[in-house]
Amino acid sequence: MRKVINEEELKLKMHEAINLLCTPVKKTLGPKGSNIIIDHSTLSPFITNDGVTIASNIESDDPIINTILELAKEASIKTNETVGDGTTTTLVLLESLYNAGEKLIKEGVNPLILKKELNNCLEIIIPKIIASSDKPRLSALKSIATIASNSKEIGTNLIKAYQKVGSSNIYLEESLNETTTITHTKGYVFDTLLASPYFLKSLESKLIKEPYVLITNEEINTTEEISSILEFIMENKENLIIIAKDYDSYFVNTILNLFLENKANIMLLKSPGYGLEELAILEDIATISKGKIMNTSYSPVNLGKIPQALITKNETNFNFIPSKEIMEYLKTIRDSTLSSKRTSMLKNGFITFSIGSPTLTEAKEKKMRYEDALWALKMAKDGVIPGSGLILAKISYELNNENYGATLLKKALQAPLTQILTNAALEPAPILEQLKNNGFTTIFNVKSNQFEALSTTSVIDPTIVVITALKNAVSIASMLLTTTSLIINEQPPNLSLDNFNI
Repeated sequence: MRKVINEEELKLKMHEAINLLCTPVKKTLGPKGSNIIIDHSTLSPFITNDGVTIASNIESDDPIINTILELAKEASIKTNETVGDGTTTTLVLLESLYNAGEKLIKEGVNPLILKKELNNCLEIIIPKIIASSDKPRLSALKSIATIASNSKEIGTNLIKAYQKVGSSNIYLEESLNETTTITHTKGYVFDTLLASPYFLKSLESKLIKEPYVLITNEEINTTEEISSILEFIMENKENLIIIAKDYDSYFVNTILNLFLENKANIMLLKSPGYGLEELAILEDIATISKGKIMNTSYSPVNLGKIPQALITKNETNFNFIPSKEIMEYLKTIRDSTLSSKRTSMLKNGFITFSIGSPTLTEAKEKKMRYEDALWALKMAKDGVIPGSGLILAKISYELNNENYGATLLKKALQAPLTQILTNAALEPAPILEQLKNNGFTTIFNVKSNQFEALSTTSVIDPTIVVITALKNAVSIASMLLTTTSLIINEQPPNLSLDNFNI
């Protein structure tokens, strides 16, 4: 059954949904923000201050509120998918924009005009944010990682890894013990082209220890073609990754059944790249695995082998051990047009953080902080701005109250800084006034409770994270403010003979 929720009731439900979503999330913002305990239906509860994780777990037994929640959550989820950080800031901005916007609409302001004015103001604000951005120094990147994780140890560990392999070749996993270990391993990365998505099933990634590698630039059509290799793998209970140009569908289904029934751990990948690039990648893999590119004669003696492979939906990373053979091989591809990316992978490798803690709850929370810091590092490469909401607050004073959209944003841009100070049990008004009097040439460090010069502060944010948070908050707030009705599915009442007089 369909039910229509009209404007008056809908606005009350929207206010309740925004309050339900944003109140717990905003309390986690900043270095002195609080943590939230989240119950898990099958595992033990865990503690986190990650905005998008908290938001994703907030639900209501009211179907109307739940529908609105799903829409509002999109602002935070989209920010997380795009830049991996700034999710709490997104919801702080969203709450301010929506609540102030709803008051204006009650006073008679047209919501469509308000939406247009918000978007027009956004086009003025974003260039101002970019103008405040600088290319980060190494010390700035360390500060970014430290702030994002709220841990000096995590910031230091990640920046050391970043110096060795860059942010794209750092991987995080949960440890099986209490200790956090950092392993620098060589790795070769290429696009994942699974013969069937069911090889990953619902997993985001799959780590395969010590797999053999079958490499061919031909199509494999039947199990009989590689029967000797399959026999060797299954008898010895080894792992196998096959990289081929293509596969017959019957062959894929046969191997997939073995895989899903846990009779053989065999993954089928299609060779990445095209033409010369495809052949070059296969030659690289053959070299690092000490195998051979096979054509029609498939034999176990020509299989390669690597220490481990990490396969995700987008990328596959082959770990390998440096050797003289690889160094000699590098000389042969030095003049290749493809050599830049390939030599980088063959030389630098990747670093894995196995994150451990005394309890599973603490390990999950610690891994989330590593994830936030790593994302922040990746986003900070293109530019950073003074953090703690300072630049947004500064811009708020530069806006004129020329229209309703500007009035909304003028208040909302101060919300992140105000919330950070509130969460630190500080009175925001006098601190904001002091920053204004200083011409925003200083920043208030909540950790040290001191004003610092912008030139020396370690409190910084990635520019793209702040811009993305603002864009997504304005987008979802505008949609909510211009919505006047909601149509939902309603469970029909149970009908039985008892409902009728017969």
